[in-house]
Amino acid sequence: MKKSVIKRDNIMHASMELIAERGFHGAPMAEIAEKAGVGTGTIYCYFESKDVLVTELYRELEDKIRAVIQDGYPLGKPLRERFLYMIRKIIQYFIAHPLHFRYMEQFSNSPYGISVRRDRFLGKSGSDNIPMNIFQEGISQQILRDLPVVVLFSLAFGPLTSLIRDHILGFVTLDDTLITQTTEACWDAVKR
Repeated sequence: MKKSVIKRDNIMHASMELIAERGFHGAPMAEIAEKAGVGTGTIYCYFESKDVLVTELYRELEDKIRAVIQDGYPLGKPLRERFLYMIRKIIQYFIAHPLHFRYMEQFSNSPYGISVRRDRFLGKSGSDNIPMNIFQEGISQQILRDLPVVVLFSLAFGPLTSLIRDHILGFVTLDDTLITQTTEACWDAVKR
């Protein structure tokens, strides 16, 4: 691996750790640089600003999650099967990567995340979005509740976020049985 890729990865990981731990304001560039083992100026060789760093880190994590969902995705199968598969993969990913979950949670509850959600729900997001596609297809085929997509997202992912957080904190253990029950409960929340 090239030295520049290693430095960039170190910066990204240090940023994720500090932001997940302290929030965006509690992670100044100087501390990110120190934790990454680089000079503060080095960060600016890779990212023109902290905003760019924060957004790029989110996009990289989103790409990783999308790749996990797409790996083995049951394309062409009934909507219910695709929905359950997606929810299961998201739960499994975040259980395996609690730091990623903590960062994504910080991001989602920040002005950065609000902007991304606004673009996604207003159709300005250019990325292939499996959850959005599932919800839109389910509404149009009258399989899912006839509610705004943002409400379906909240019904499916809001409780899921709390549950994953509780697993990470040790309040509950999401084993295979409980994951199956959880995915079914998420489906029950959005189906007609």
